[in-house]
Amino acid sequence: MLSTIQNLGIRSEHAYAAGFASIGITFASWLVSLGRTKSKPQADRTGLFTGEWAPTFFALGVALKLEETSGKK
Repeated sequence: MLSTIQNLGIRSEHAYAAGFASIGITFASWLVSLGRTKSKPQADRTGLFTGEWAPTFFALGVALKLEETSGKK
């Protein structure tokens, strides 16, 4: 699976960048939802939905980095 991702040209830096971007998107979506609905619980649910992407991207970045470094030996 990781080799397929690497063959597509995706590197660990891309996954890390996606993780940080998802943190920003989470905060922005929470603010937009809070302003639109005036309901903090709904805004929290909206923010949490995208907030769960960041750990996935960071874990993928670590896995890709391990593959990148093990292939250089």
